Amino acid sequence: MSETWTPAQMRRTFEQVKNWGRWGADDELGALNLITPSKRREGAACVVAGEAVSCARELPVHPTPENPNPALHMMIQGGDDCLIPGLEFESVMDFVGVAFHGMATSHIDALCHVFVDGQMYNGFSKDEVKSTGARRGSIMSAREGLSSRGVLLDVPASEGVRWCEPGDSIGVAELERAEDRQGVRVVEGDILLVSTGRDARRAEHGAWSPFQNGLAGLAPECVPWLHERGVAVLGGDGVSDPLPGAGIQGWAMPVHQCGLVAIGLHLLDNLRLDTLAEACERHGRWAFQFTVAPLRIDKGTGSPVNPIALL
Repeated sequence: MSETWTPAQMRRTFEQVKNWGRWGADDELGALNLITPSKRREGAACVVAGEAVSCARELPVHPTPENPNPALHMMIQGGDDCLIPGLEFESVMDFVGVAFHGMATSHIDALCHVFVDGQMYNGFSKDEVKSTGARRGSIMSAREGLSSRGVLLDVPASEGVRWCEPGDSIGVAELERAEDRQGVRVVEGDILLVSTGRDARRAEHGAWSPFQNGLAGLAPECVPWLHERGVAVLGGDGVSDPLPGAGIQGWAMPVHQCGLVAIGLHLLDNLRLDTLAEACERHGRWAFQFTVAPLRIDKGTGSPVNPIALL
């Protein structure tokens, strides 16, 4: 769906879309700066029907080809032994643990998650991330939550297919055809969600390994487009980058590398977007209020999330 890029083109693009210093030398928000109070009000104004749609997948506690490291969920105290001694109080409790970066858990990437040439967004060194956590660019930059106008682009629907095939690269033309079909335009401060139909394909064929069998995502040519449009946060039902990568030496995941590091673009990975696409079709609207509340993980490189679209 798009042209082959060279390492030199990727490097030029990386430099062209850099937001380093745009909001000051100490900035750790990146493109979140584009979500202004007026943009939050614009998002709230999109609520008409009052229908809420979760865009998270269920916590993946079972191993599958896309989930080799399942999340942990275990009971600490069950109903068969629920009485707390001395309190005459009955209660049950559980434990949850998860390595959320990967191909299965719905999560947000902090800006410290990826480096290029040993640097993260705004030129901070990889050495700012210690074994004890991130001292720069952590998920605490998003501790107040994200709320803006969300826009869903349903690429398979606009292309007349049920899903994009694993490994497909979605270009600017496909994104703009989806805009035209849906009567919506991505503008500055929006949270952009791109559906590749991963949910429908999984329902039909079962889970597959993205590293072995591929995953649809955005072609490198989309990076300047994301920057020009002023996208504040990018999300998808995959990991935004196509897998396997585009074969560009040094640029295994161009959207992650240019998005997180150059633009300062927080990424939402492994979302569930089929139910949101159905709701948008039903209401005839593809813009909505979109809210993400990351956990306040001090020095964290990201967080599991349950984003909510309110139509």
